Amino acid sequence: MTHNPIDGFQVDPRRIKTIGRDLQRPECILAERDGSLWVADARGGVVHITPDGSQHIITQSTGNAFATATDEARRFTEGTLPNGLAFARNGDILVSNFGTDRLEVMKRTGETRVLYDKIDGKPIGKVNFVLRDSRNRIWLTVSTTIPNWMEAISPNIRDGFVAVADERGLRIVADGFHFTNEIRLDAREEWLYVVETCGMKITRLRVGKDASLSHRETFGPESHDAFIDGIAFDAFGNLWGTHIQTDRVFAITPDGDLRILLDDDHSSEAGKALIKAFYEDRATPALMLACGGSIAPWMASVTFGGPNLHNVYIGSLRGTTIPWFHSPVAGLPMVHW
Repeated sequence: MTHNPIDGFQVDPRRIKTIGRDLQRPECILAERDGSLWVADARGGVVHITPDGSQHIITQSTGNAFATATDEARRFTEGTLPNGLAFARNGDILVSNFGTDRLEVMKRTGETRVLYDKIDGKPIGKVNFVLRDSRNRIWLTVSTTIPNWMEAISPNIRDGFVAVADERGLRIVADGFHFTNEIRLDAREEWLYVVETCGMKITRLRVGKDASLSHRETFGPESHDAFIDGIAFDAFGNLWGTHIQTDRVFAITPDGDLRILLDDDHSSEAGKALIKAFYEDRATPALMLACGGSIAPWMASVTFGGPNLHNVYIGSLRGTTIPWFHSPVAGLPMVHW
């Protein structure tokens, strides 16, 4: 039997370091070979953190709605909310804006334009994540078409979808997802892995040459009994991810076994109350906001980076810095690497 590098591995919270400061909703992180990090920021763009730790905000116009909101629920549902990020082939940054409901492209100097805000002639919905593949196709997810995403946190709403943009334009290639979140392609780009946050599972679909998706199946447990958010592959084939609100970092082995690598929820009463309420279709913003650990409150993503891709950076919705730790296995290089 082949040894899995994560066998016996647990993240020691005492060895976690941080980078970045005064960040606002650092949900998604992109890493480059030189050690740079590009971090989504609720001021309307990204924060560029250089290898020496210096940082600066890059945005067309800086917003303060997130920082000044007096209502915590509105803070996370209104205004500009840059979410998933990907590098375009020319180095520009693709931004899925979860607040303005559109896919944007931003130059590294801040100039921004809208790529897509409609699909099939209708408003596109809550654009959550964007991913570029080796054929330069752009994949994106829409979690829901309900304007206030917190109202879609229900066991009964499955209006999420995956779309792709290529030489044929933008089109939906799979739908009926239970709050679509992050997506990843495996090393051979044969399967697309789709987080269904409210389905509490990860679904995968086989990718056709024409970007069609088929053979839909669950990867790993049928239910994590937790809300999944971000995912990323390592070089061995383990799929790492985060449980948001009940803050954990996990990995699913190629055989489908779930491993909890970091637990910052510790079976909290708030976490248990939220999950119970969700199953009864009575989850509320107050129950959600009562949850969250101290390391990266509302863990949202994992990104492999560093010179050898052995650093793991944790994105979050309520943190102001980026925790990171060393992995025993390198990450799978992304298409821009």
